Amino acid sequence: MKPVTFALAGALAAAALVPALPASSQEPAADESAAALETIDIREWTVPWANTRPRDPYAVSENEVWFVGQRGDYVARLDPVSGEFAKFALEEGAGPHNLIVAADGGVWYAGNRAAHIGMLDPATGAIEKIAMPDAAARDPHTLVFDAAGDLWFTVQGGNFIGKLTREGREVELVPVPTERARPYGIEVAADGTVWAVLLGTNKLASVDPETMELTEYELPRAGARPRRMGITEEGRIWYVDYAEGMVGAYDPASGDFAEWAAPSGAQSRPYGMAVDGKNRIWFVETGVEPNRFVGFDPASEAFFAAGDVPSGGGTVRHMHYHAPTNTIWFGADTNTIGRVALD
Repeated sequence: MKPVTFALAGALAAAALVPALPASSQEPAADESAAALETIDIREWTVPWANTRPRDPYAVSENEVWFVGQRGDYVARLDPVSGEFAKFALEEGAGPHNLIVAADGGVWYAGNRAAHIGMLDPATGAIEKIAMPDAAARDPHTLVFDAAGDLWFTVQGGNFIGKLTREGREVELVPVPTERARPYGIEVAADGTVWAVLLGTNKLASVDPETMELTEYELPRAGARPRRMGITEEGRIWYVDYAEGMVGAYDPASGDFAEWAAPSGAQSRPYGMAVDGKNRIWFVETGVEPNRFVGFDPASEAFFAAGDVPSGGGTVRHMHYHAPTNTIWFGADTNTIGRVALD
């Protein structure tokens, strides 16, 4: 399948100059129908605490996977080998949204409804909370580590991208110039540049970690709403467009965009996303029921795999690729934690 390719004159392109997509680019190719794509090995574990929206699992090893209960105010651990779960209660109303696990074992979570980032020590159960320094930064959203082990994060409603330096627990907040931009997914590139997608508008954003300067990049379509993202080895910034059903890539070196229509078309609502060890793109179409995993290979510019979430999924919101086990982990609104075993 050929991409729709765009070249922008600079970081910010005028909306009037953005070319429209041809109508045909919104339709999946015939040879990329569900019947033609490889199947996917998906397994799910039912979380024992009902209706708590388990989400954003982070794998540490084959028998240690951490996740949060957004509606249950907890951090939890799953041993996929034994099927056992362990639960660590948070304060009522914490609304944990996302977590990541440090090399020293500390479990860091975003207190989305309580304006803090927390750290759970699994050995003692102790929880340390780092408050946001600005009341406007009310909802820390998604966390990621940089090469030094410090945390970068988005603040969706507050409209910031932030950094938490673990030594000294200092929090710096960078405001996003576009109002109500809703910074969402976030990743750190190999050169240290921090990238985020802005769900409330048709833009990406980058932050220079040395100067803390933020730059916005306009996507080729005014109606695009990028929700999650990933970065491939050569430095391309990949994103899924939740509003119009596309997967796209931005090349910071050239300023070029390329986009492909998702197999289920404009109503596919691609959401959770990950990049695997072969630089392939994986995302979940949440606009269809059951939710549908899709694999896209940038090398061949084709969709090559698809599979339905066994429980239906409800909505798969975020995913984590664990390289040592070559697996992708996800949480589903059907109260499950799931794993995709890749080949």
